[in-house]
Amino acid sequence: MDYFPLIMLAVLAVVLFVLPARQRKKMQQQTAAMQASLTVGTPVMTTSGLHATVAGLDEKTIDLQIAPGVVVTYARQAILEIRRPADASAEVDDPARPADGTV
Repeated sequence: MDYFPLIMLAVLAVVLFVLPARQRKKMQQQTAAMQASLTVGTPVMTTSGLHATVAGLDEKTIDLQIAPGVVVTYARQAILEIRRPADASAEVDDPARPADGTV
């Protein structure tokens, strides 16, 4: 019974330090894989919420087209996610939307 507090401290250390570190490492691997998969023409969203299309790639930077003819350069780490175009057929087949297109 004298070892119970030590066992509880060890369990607490695992819960507070080891498990979050494993989750953080997994998220870093997912982010690295996403950034490695970027190609020119891919729609993306930055960490600041900017939606753009990849116009050029470099080792540490990425050129993003935010409007026709407007290209800005960001750090690769600023890319939060790859955006997928909305499925146009899902909007047409929506049973809640009237057939005449009114809302």
